Formats: sequence, C-alpha cells, structure tokens
Amino acid sequence: MKRNLKKLDELIALLGSIEYKRDVPAKNYTSFRIGGCVSLLAEPKNENELNILIEAAKAMDYPYFVFGNGSNLLVQDEPIDAIFIRLGENYSEYSLNGKALYADAGALLCTVARASVNAGFKGLEWAAGIPGSIGGGIAMNAGAYGGELKDVLKTVRLFKSGEIFEHELDPDEMGYRYSAFSFPNAVILGGSFELLPDDGSASILMEEYSRRRRSKQPIDLPSAGSTFKRPEGHFAAKLIEDAGLKGFRIGNAMISEKHAGFVVNMGGASFADVAMLMDEVQERVFAVFGVQLEPEVKLVTEQSLKSLR
Repeated sequence: MKRNLKKLDELIALLGSIEYKRDVPAKNYTSFRIGGCVSLLAEPKNENELNILIEAAKAMDYPYFVFGNGSNLLVQDEPIDAIFIRLGENYSEYSLNGKALYADAGALLCTVARASVNAGFKGLEWAAGIPGSIGGGIAMNAGAYGGELKDVLKTVRLFKSGEIFEHELDPDEMGYRYSAFSFPNAVILGGSFELLPDDGSASILMEEYSRRRRSKQPIDLPSAGSTFKRPEGHFAAKLIEDAGLKGFRIGNAMISEKHAGFVVNMGGASFADVAMLMDEVQERVFAVFGVQLEPEVKLVTEQSLKSLR
C-alpha cells in the first residue's frame, strides 16, 4: 500500500473535533482477530458526526467502510489506506415498550435477545448466542434454529445520501443471509421489532440453544461464525465433513474439529491462511458433491473498498 499522506491530512482537517485513531490494527475489532492497520478509525457519537465522516471521505475520494461488531469480517493483513467507521458502544441503546422493541445498530444482538426474553417476550430467543450487532444482523438477516430477524423486524432506521429515515420493511427486501440495506447501499442505524408475549417457551428455548452452541460450536477460538451459507437442500457443515475436511488446516487456520461449518484461528492465522482454506473447501466440496458453497464471511480488502466507491 502506498499511502497518500497529503490526502489523509486533508481528510482529517475536514473532521473538525471528531475523535479518531490513526494506524489502528483491524484485528482488534474483528472476532477473527485478523486484519492489518487501517489509516483511520472513528466511532461517531451521533448522526451528525457520521455524516461528516462519510461526506469527508466522499469529498476526498477516500475509501471508507462502516461496520459494527466485526463478527462476520475477514480483513486483509496488509495496511489499508481507508477510514473505518464503527457503530459500536456509541450506538448501543435499546428499549422495550410492551411488545415493541427498538435497538440501535451497535447494540449486541445477544444482549438485546436476552433482554427481550427476560422481559417476557419471544421472537428473538434463537439469537441469544449470536455475537454480532443489530446493524450487522439486519444487513445479513441473521438467523439460527429456524428463526430470522426478518420474522420480527418491522422498520429499519437508515442513513443514506445524508438523510435519515424510517423505512418500513417489505418482505422481498430480506432473504436468507441477505438484505437490501447492507453497506454500501445504506448505513443501518437501528431497527424496530414486534415481539410476541412469551407463552413460557422462550426462556427454555433460549437456554437450550445456548447449551447447544456451547457443546457443538468452537466458541473458545476466534472465528467469524458460520463460514459458508447453507446451500439449498444441504447443510454446509455436513458437506465439508463428508468431504473429509474436518480438522483440515492451512497455516494457522483450521476447519474446526468441533463443527465443520466454522473456520477457526488457531493463533496468528493470516488473511491468506483463511482465504486459501476457504478456496480449498469450496473446490473439494464441489469436486465431491457438485455443490458450490458461497461464503457467509465478508472479505474486506483495500481493493474491495475501492470498488464500492
């Protein structure tokens, strides 16, 4: 990467009093614990700061990326000349008003789910063990154990072209691990959900799902959750295991021996380790079963960010 320091300084001058960090390791902000330094990282406190950050990046034709908890990202090892905008703790409020729930984009999905169940409602009990944020969950229509966010999501609060608006959800705008709101189409600021009164099953199911995760998933090792989407008519983990790839390793990245649907960082894994391992899995599964696995993990590189502009 050849950094344009003059352009970077000019961009910083446009930020005014907005707080930022320079040369921040992306690995500190991803659950994979992988990723090189980014030129700037900022965590806006409000929509005005968010707008200033995005408009400054656009004015300087500077790559930028908006993200949340980083639980579904694989970031390149080399330094990235870009600004990363994180909607985290400053965007983590949520509130329950009867069965109506509103949550900011940076609120953790697992925290909101547990709070809703503890308040006597069902609809998010399946999400109690998911580490992602509300914004990331909406962007990819997170789901597990037969539940999906689109089942309870009613409106999405969006930031687009400098405007903030409430968007009423159309069912066609969300599908399996897909939504029409993922970056760069828009920036998700939060969402409103409609839950149901708990019939007595929500807390029981929540604890059962949490127990299953602890017993069947490698939650003790860095990963980005399920690495591949579920192919129609199949389960990715079973295809990978049946192809003889459970425990297969490239460098310090490995197909989990506990759950073949997860690629885990055994310590010091690189972007290249994981990317090559994913490619190998796709090739072998296709060779054996004729099924093309599609990544669920989002790969973030300087080149991919430039293509979004």
